[in-house]
Amino acid sequence: MSEQFDVIVIGAGPAGYHAAIRAAQLGLKTACIDAALGKDGKPALGGTCLRVGCVPSKALLDSSRQFHNLQHLFGEHGITAKDAKIDVATMVGRKDKIVKQFTGGIAMLFKANKITPYYGFGTLHPGKVVKVKQHDGSEVELQGKHVVIAAGSDSIELPFAKFDQKNIVDNVGALDFTEVPKRLGVIGAGVIGLELGSVWKRLGAEVTILEALPDFLAAADAEVAKTALKEFKKQGLDIRLGAKVSKAEVKKDGVHLTYNDGKADVELVVDKLLVSVGRRAATKGLLAEGTGVKLDARGMVEVDEHCFTGVEGVWAVGDCVRGPMLAHKGFEEGIAVAELIAGLPGHVNLDTVPWVIYTEPEIAWVGKTEQQLKAEGTPYKTGSFPFAAIARAVAMGEPAGFVKVIAHEETDRILGMHLVGVGVSELVHEGVLAMEFHGSAEDLARICHAHPTLSEAIHDAAMAVDKRAIHKAN
Repeated sequence: MSEQFDVIVIGAGPAGYHAAIRAAQLGLKTACIDAALGKDGKPALGGTCLRVGCVPSKALLDSSRQFHNLQHLFGEHGITAKDAKIDVATMVGRKDKIVKQFTGGIAMLFKANKITPYYGFGTLHPGKVVKVKQHDGSEVELQGKHVVIAAGSDSIELPFAKFDQKNIVDNVGALDFTEVPKRLGVIGAGVIGLELGSVWKRLGAEVTILEALPDFLAAADAEVAKTALKEFKKQGLDIRLGAKVSKAEVKKDGVHLTYNDGKADVELVVDKLLVSVGRRAATKGLLAEGTGVKLDARGMVEVDEHCFTGVEGVWAVGDCVRGPMLAHKGFEEGIAVAELIAGLPGHVNLDTVPWVIYTEPEIAWVGKTEQQLKAEGTPYKTGSFPFAAIARAVAMGEPAGFVKVIAHEETDRILGMHLVGVGVSELVHEGVLAMEFHGSAEDLARICHAHPTLSEAIHDAAMAVDKRAIHKAN
């Protein structure tokens, strides 16, 4: 006989564990299924984000930033250090320790909230039955009043560049190099390619990033992308746009790549190749025949604006549904669905989900870009302010970048905020908050910001919308 639950969550990544914990908080008997194993071969909750994504990449980004600053920035402060070295094993070990701390933290939260974990691969069957093939080969059957699909996503593999996690890697392999590669090739100038490319560049690798599209960071504001590209090139990242890779062969002396630059085929040899061309919903094998749950052409679970699949009691959240593949978007969807199941209001505003790229300088935005507003025919006005005129940024030795506020030309309501510079992963939330409260550029301009802080760039950018910034010529 199958065990009965009020809520069964398939997947313990950001969306899944939030759904499970919130459901349990609301008094619902909850189970959560996850198939992932950690480096030690033991179950590790938290999904891609905690195990091999957001958290470990930030650990390496911070380690590499410390090393880079020691070599290139500390001298300006009168600090000298000779013969600085990086111990990659220690750096990776620190990253692994942080990962273990957080994946273990999810297990403790499950225990504290009386959530029953199942370790294995879950498949949804008709009638809200979930069968779990556990790691020991046994199978258990669960019956739920509600099922939340939170299967997450996997790296897209190119047919000519199959992952061996040694020579050709995805984000998983690029987090675990045993030494700094002399030459690192990256296919894809997206978030993962830029962040992990930055890590290994700072540690001494020659990094070449090949991006098939002609525009750099096409999803970002065009001015932000232009500034970021200029800074990355100054750092020595070799970013080649319009470079369509067609071949990758592993040979004795490295990985031999062939790409077309729009004029001719070009050969490139690297020691390691990181393929970061996007992610796809991990829905393969998730649905048995007859569930009624539908997948779209990209393998994503079809849902409405409330993450409901159309099948009674079946919901889907996170990377395996429409919207940005971002951990924090999954957080909010998981909580919203748990609250809807419990009869409470639950909603996620996809228009105010912030985006962040944790390079140096950082890149962040919320809302619409100028490109999008022009295409829609929406009248708008902008104000921007450079970090080079912000005393705190200059004192930190981080003057690159700017903040741009976009407001509706007639109503002054904030439509977007776009930032590139130091600490903007934190600053962007002023824009998120203002937009959630339907704030105007004048609202931001009239809020007192402490001096000297980085946040003053937002204040001055908001003032610049109406050409009244104090610290720049309007």
